[in-house]
Amino acid sequence: MSEHGRRSRRTFWIWMAANGVILALIAGWLLRPGEADPTVAGTKPPSGVAGATPSPTEVPIPTKAEIMGIKGQRFGLSAPDVPWSAAKTERLSTAAGANPSMMMVFVKWTEEFRVEPIELCYERGALPVLSWEPWAGNDSGTSQPKYALSKIIDGSYDEYVTRFATAVRDARWPVAIRFAHEMNGSWYPWSESRSGNKKGQYVRAWRHVHDIFQKVGTTNVIWIWSPNILRPVPKVSIAALYPGDDYVDWAGMVGYAVKESTAAPVFEPTIKAIRKVTQKPIVITETGVQPGPRKVGWITNFFAWLPKHPDVIGFIWFEYSKEQGGSADWRYTATPAATTAFKAGLKSLKPAPGPAAG
Repeated sequence: MSEHGRRSRRTFWIWMAANGVILALIAGWLLRPGEADPTVAGTKPPSGVAGATPSPTEVPIPTKAEIMGIKGQRFGLSAPDVPWSAAKTERLSTAAGANPSMMMVFVKWTEEFRVEPIELCYERGALPVLSWEPWAGNDSGTSQPKYALSKIIDGSYDEYVTRFATAVRDARWPVAIRFAHEMNGSWYPWSESRSGNKKGQYVRAWRHVHDIFQKVGTTNVIWIWSPNILRPVPKVSIAALYPGDDYVDWAGMVGYAVKESTAAPVFEPTIKAIRKVTQKPIVITETGVQPGPRKVGWITNFFAWLPKHPDVIGFIWFEYSKEQGGSADWRYTATPAATTAFKAGLKSLKPAPGPAAG
C-alpha cells in the first residue's frame, strides 16, 4: 500500500472514530434519565415503562430487618401518579416539607407484580407498600364470588399467588404488603359478610397466601394486617380476624376523621382492640380528614397526638380528592391553611428517614 493510501486509511479511521464519539455523546444527551416527567393519567404507568431506575444488582439492597429497625415515626403517602411521576411526588413532598419514607400503591388480583414502582420508591427514598386486593376492582361491586375466600383457601389462585410471590422474591427489594385490608368492614369482597364467605375463612386465606410466599422462599416481605377503625363496625371482632403473630410483621389500621375534632377518638379505641391480640408495631395505613371547619385543627392535633403513641411507627396520608377517587377531599393540599398546618406538624414530628439504598 502506498504512503498516500496509508494516510488515507488513517484519515478514514480517525474520521470514523470521531463521528462515533460525537454520536455517543448525542445519544447520551438524548437518553439522560430524569429529564422528562413520567406522569401518566390515573394511578398507573404506561405498560412496559420502567423509568430511570437503578438495577437491583447495581446498588446495595437493604434487608427487611434493616428497614423494620428504622427508629422514629414514618411519613407515608398514597396519591395519584405516585411514585411514577417525579414532578407530582416532588410537589407533594415540597408541600409537606419532607420526603415520604413510605409510598403506597394499589394492586388488584387482575394485575401481576411490577418491579418498576418498587424501584421508583427506593430511588426516591421510600419503602414501597403494596395494597394487594383480591378482587377485580370497585366497578365489579362489593360482592365478587369469583374471589371468594374459599377459592383462595382451596388453591384456585395458587398459580397467581406463586407467580406474584416469586416475582417479589426475585426483585430482592424489601416490600411491605397490606393484604386484603379493612376486612372487618362490609364494603370489600373479602369481608366475611360478602361473596359467600364464612366466619373463620379470612384467617385461613391469609395464612394460605403467606405460606405460599414462605414456600417459594420470599422472605423480603413486611406483612401488614390492617383492619378499619372500629367506628363504623363496632360489633365486628377484629380478634377473630387476626392471622397470628407468626403471619404478621406490622399491625395496621385505616381511619379517617369525619366529625372528630381530635385524633384520639379516631384511633385510640382501635389501638386498644389491637393491643388485645398483638403487640406488633402499628402503622396507620390510610388517614385523612374531611373538608370543613375542623380540618386544619384536626391536622394540628394529629401531629401533637402521634408522639404520645411511639408504638404507632408511621402513617400513610391518603392524598386523594373526591374527583380522584376519594370519598371526600382528604388531601393536606386541599387548602393553603391545611397545607401550612400539615407542614408545621410534620416538621415538629421530625419523621423517620426512608430506607437507604446505595
